[in-house]
Amino acid sequence: MQANLQWLDDPEVFRVNQLPAHSDHHYYHDTAEFKTGSRFIKSLNGAWRFNFAKTPAERPVDFYQPDFDATDFDTIQVPGHIELAGYGQIQYINTLYPWEGKIYRRPPYTLNQDQLTPGLFSDAADNTVGSYLKTFDLDDAFKGQRIIIQFQGVEEALYVWLNGHFIGYAEDSFTPSEFDLTPYIQDQGNVLAVRVYKRSTAAFIEDQDMFRFSGIFRDVNILAEPASHITDLDIRPVPNANLKSGELNITTKVTGEPATLALTVKDHDGRVLTSQTQTGSGSVTFDTMLFDQLHLWSPQTPYLYQLTIEVYDVDHQLLEVVPYQFGFRTVELRDDKVIYVNNKRLVINGVNRHEWNAHTGRVISMADMRADIQTMLANNINADRTCHYPDQLPWYQLCDEAGIYLMAENNLESHGSWQKIGAIEPSYNVPGDNPHWLAAVIDRARSNYEWFKNHPSIIFWSLGNESYAGEDIAAMQAFYKEHDDSRLVHYEGVVHTPELKDRISDVESRMYEKPQNIVAYLEDNPTKPFLDCEYMHDMGNSLGGMQSYNDLIDKYPMYQGGFIWDFIDQALFVHDPITDQDVLRYGGDFDERHSDYEFSGDGLMFADRTPKPAMQEVKYYYGLHK
Repeated sequence: MQANLQWLDDPEVFRVNQLPAHSDHHYYHDTAEFKTGSRFIKSLNGAWRFNFAKTPAERPVDFYQPDFDATDFDTIQVPGHIELAGYGQIQYINTLYPWEGKIYRRPPYTLNQDQLTPGLFSDAADNTVGSYLKTFDLDDAFKGQRIIIQFQGVEEALYVWLNGHFIGYAEDSFTPSEFDLTPYIQDQGNVLAVRVYKRSTAAFIEDQDMFRFSGIFRDVNILAEPASHITDLDIRPVPNANLKSGELNITTKVTGEPATLALTVKDHDGRVLTSQTQTGSGSVTFDTMLFDQLHLWSPQTPYLYQLTIEVYDVDHQLLEVVPYQFGFRTVELRDDKVIYVNNKRLVINGVNRHEWNAHTGRVISMADMRADIQTMLANNINADRTCHYPDQLPWYQLCDEAGIYLMAENNLESHGSWQKIGAIEPSYNVPGDNPHWLAAVIDRARSNYEWFKNHPSIIFWSLGNESYAGEDIAAMQAFYKEHDDSRLVHYEGVVHTPELKDRISDVESRMYEKPQNIVAYLEDNPTKPFLDCEYMHDMGNSLGGMQSYNDLIDKYPMYQGGFIWDFIDQALFVHDPITDQDVLRYGGDFDERHSDYEFSGDGLMFADRTPKPAMQEVKYYYGLHK
């Protein structure tokens, strides 16, 4: 198969040769590697050769050929944003598409035109292209193994070649993309070529309120898989009604040769609670394990059990060890129309959190993530909505450990397709009811679910943000309901299509609703509990009046709190030649037009993670309902 540039123009092509999404488990050769690092992973982060083209027509066409002369290429750091490396235009926008007012575009298969638009992005004057090259050798532990490459985040459309051979294509900027390199891998001198287009049809459904970047902005790793390998781990801990006992069901997917899987579960203190052995390949299911005395996971006591699975070959040689921490908890929407977690009414003291670093944009570090966790704990914040895309893989484990509830959101926002200059006008809304966009959004739901399904911190799946509503989003909810009965589903945009409310969202969710209107809803025999998915909007000297929302918690059990918009300003440090100091610059400060300007700064913290005075108010009122 050869790469096809026209895939950029077709919403029905969003993954080519991409491996299926799976659980986010790690694997090691033995337990000693838990501390030293797995021999089966090799980072490709660092310096890459790089070429920037302003348009697809100007790209170096054959750059992926092993004998290509790349002496004129620059050097760029991976992970990183192309725009922050000095190429292209930095631009901040809230609702509009980046090209509005400059280029006429409508999503393919809309406006009653059952057709594609040739050259929509593949021959576009505003579609910048980054061509990356990386040469690497295989470590000894990789030789003779199946080799996978994992891109944890690439914005927005990704083509991959190895040693001159086309490997695959992917969209969905914020979930990992994996490809099998085995047929073309060499022990030495591998030439990996990656081409990243800033825009494809995915741009219509990745219209989030944020700076618009491009490039390889999360980690890149190559992974070696032993002869028998656990590719997926599905952990189902289910407390009984008494919340004192429960059962554990575990299913794995094993690729390669049949293997013996030795499972052990330990408590927090390292005591063995149960063990079991199963043999097979493909889908391998363990017998149900019973627990007589449970410790429940909650924000107050985020108790995690330790699962370990050792994989042995037919000669009982250890091939790999898979550890995973999991927790028991219940999430119920009862007949009284109130959500309960572990038999206690749920109260969300939440924030919406963009991933952000004032120096590197959405390229964030473990130190950034740990600092955000500590800020949440210090200010009585117990919940995070991953606005409006899946976050880096470690964030979910950190929330498990800290006891932070998660609303795990899909990478979906199509704001510009239905809201024009503040007015609701969905004539070319996507995904809507459009069958040509259905597979793409279902795939995003599948990826979000598969990667993060084992995390007890996730109590809601969120179908996306500000994308109106239609049959395609209803199908996303049906996917989650079919695969997961341990969580609820959230989606705010169905407020625009009340006829779909019985099929979309387990909660009534509104943005910036006035307290008196929430009262009117709650006193009118509502069918669903109420949740503010975005409220307060902490821009400037804001966050006043928080008590009026907080009072609703005491008076109305069906009011279950909300998520403040938002956690951290989106602003970037720029060196000011006049003062000779690094200063924070917001939207509109980069000579970009159009822009939503200082609207990028509405966090509880400045972009350098200094708390604003409003954080004191949050700490006080959220502390009243811990």
